[in-house]
Amino acid sequence: MKVRVLIRPKQGILDPQGKAIERALPALGFSGIDDVRVGRIVELEADGPDAIPDLCEKLLANTLIEDYEIVELESSDAAAA
Repeated sequence: MKVRVLIRPKQGILDPQGKAIERALPALGFSGIDDVRVGRIVELEADGPDAIPDLCEKLLANTLIEDYEIVELESSDAAAA
């Protein structure tokens, strides 16, 4: 099975990349965009979903400052991404 793990800074945690993007938006002509948060995506294939939360807790995410979400991908989603 193909899995996508979305990792984002927790609400209330300083996100310097998100703030830098937010500050640059008006200079680039964008308006009405607030609360920009920058995270990362990890895609992987696994035999089953059971080990994925443990993998996230131990390796992929720093759970003190980041939240993560596990999304199972359909094979057509994985090919399109």
